[in-house]
Amino acid sequence: MISDALARSPYVSLVTHRKSGAPVPTPVWAVADGDELLVWTRDDSGKVRRLRNDARVTVTPCDVRGNLAEGAIALEGTARLLEGPAELARVRRALAAKYGLRFRLLDTGGALLRRGRRPHVGISVTL
Repeated sequence: MISDALARSPYVSLVTHRKSGAPVPTPVWAVADGDELLVWTRDDSGKVRRLRNDARVTVTPCDVRGNLAEGAIALEGTARLLEGPAELARVRRALAAKYGLRFRLLDTGGALLRRGRRPHVGISVTL
């Protein structure tokens, strides 16, 4: 179950794990969609490489710099990559609904710079 604090937070610290087991926190935009927390990221990012090796994650509300919110509770979960066109469209719609113009500008502007390519992947976190 996605907590209200996690669903409302503009940023979430997504902690993935290196092969050595060392945690790597990354502040990301995330949106609650039913029982999942959805994240949008580049398909060549470190967190995607780490998730291909280890699906364990921890999520905590944070600020843009990754500083955890005061009194925030970290929740452990499992992540899976969403790579199909329908899944990516669902993630983009959900993020556009939460972040509005900010997401649309980043998504559209980035696609224009890459000549229409969107080398992204969605991440679904189940807690």
